[in-house]
Amino acid sequence: MRTPRAIAPVLAAALAASVLTATAPTATAASPDIPVANVQAHLAQLQSIATANGGNRGTGKPGYLASVNYVKGKLEAAGFTTTTQSFSTSSGTSYNLLAELPGGDPNSVVMMGAHLDSVANGAGINDNGSGSAGVLEAALAYAASGQTPRNKVRVGFWGAEELGLLGSKHYMSSLSTTEKDKIELYLNYDMIGSPNPGYFVYDDNPVGNTARDELTAWYTSKGIPWEYIDVQGRSDHAAFRSHGIATSGIFSGAETVKTSAQAQKWGGTAGTAFDRCYHSSCDSSSNINVTALDRGADLIGHMLWLYAAKDLGGTTPPPTGGNLLQNAGFESGATVWTGTSGPITSNSGRPARSGSWKAWLGGNGSAGTETINQSVAVPSSATAATLSFWLRTDTAESGSTAYDTMRAQVVDGSTVTTLATYSNVGANATYAQKSFDLSAWKGRTVTIRFTMTEDASLQTSFVLDDTALATS
Repeated sequence: MRTPRAIAPVLAAALAASVLTATAPTATAASPDIPVANVQAHLAQLQSIATANGGNRGTGKPGYLASVNYVKGKLEAAGFTTTTQSFSTSSGTSYNLLAELPGGDPNSVVMMGAHLDSVANGAGINDNGSGSAGVLEAALAYAASGQTPRNKVRVGFWGAEELGLLGSKHYMSSLSTTEKDKIELYLNYDMIGSPNPGYFVYDDNPVGNTARDELTAWYTSKGIPWEYIDVQGRSDHAAFRSHGIATSGIFSGAETVKTSAQAQKWGGTAGTAFDRCYHSSCDSSSNINVTALDRGADLIGHMLWLYAAKDLGGTTPPPTGGNLLQNAGFESGATVWTGTSGPITSNSGRPARSGSWKAWLGGNGSAGTETINQSVAVPSSATAATLSFWLRTDTAESGSTAYDTMRAQVVDGSTVTTLATYSNVGANATYAQKSFDLSAWKGRTVTIRFTMTEDASLQTSFVLDDTALATS
């Protein structure tokens, strides 16, 4: 985050202003779990880049270009089309990195972004490796989910923010009025892992109140207290806001001191800065609160999933025929799926049908129950909706008694419908596809659930892969 000319009294007042209510979030929004370990792995790479390049990733320094190339490589491998935009600064050449996914309405663009540069005297791991790593991992998870976006998804990693928001300003100045008008929303993520964190939501753009309310509603739904903040144009959203584009974002605090009231509701240390290493050489890998980083990354993912699919008045109708399930082949681990910890695995003890990951339910040879679940909205406009998955079953049981079972279910509120029950009887160690008509749930947000129950004797393994909920 750019250093202010002075810490204005209004900023301190905004930091202390607590808000108790929020507008309800959009009902159909999925809220994926972005693995914090993956975000930390990106931060470790940025730290290594800084260490190998004079201790920083600042504009005009080799560490900054190496950071751009690292992010670029990850995005391109995930299927994004990238553009590197160069521009001149007083510290040398800097770069913006833009990335887009295929699909989505090109006349209705939703953007999220973070500045990738550090200050000259530190690695910038919280400011702003944290926001950059959160945006990067959310983007990679979305690409892996197999979603078909309704809106065009665009991601920006900005250069020279620390020199005065130069990268984002350069980007906006490079766009025609027509192209600016296509951007429906920009969400900014600058410092999400502060070591003495708070949970702040930008409230400095009246045009962006809908997104602001979605952000605060997510915090409320998780039982996390939050506060509004006017960051006074100190980060890259300001370049978008100045052109009348809706903006908001989240922030975990910088050089301002945490009050006693804030420490009481958030924990941490009163009388100490939210980030005591702000713009200092100690802003390194140890300058991160993992809980704040995890929450921030999950919220970034939530907003990406929500606004990629949201009706923003564009010209393209909602996609049909694609897979409504996210991370349908489990290649992003447990991302989006909830339930028992452990069944979604790349363990080679049972083969995946495709890729390396699958859901391996059971196989323990001991009494227990395991589930995996995912909520999904079935469009009311669909003419057909079909759930399918591939199932492989092997067992050490024998005979005609169903000792171990797996049920495929649809959960609609308090109503649970079992589509099929599989057991150790007739187990087949070859993958076979199963399909079910879900047209009865059109216009409903339901949970797809797979539940395995195993007895205390011999094992049965139910291995799922390549799930789909397709509409037409």
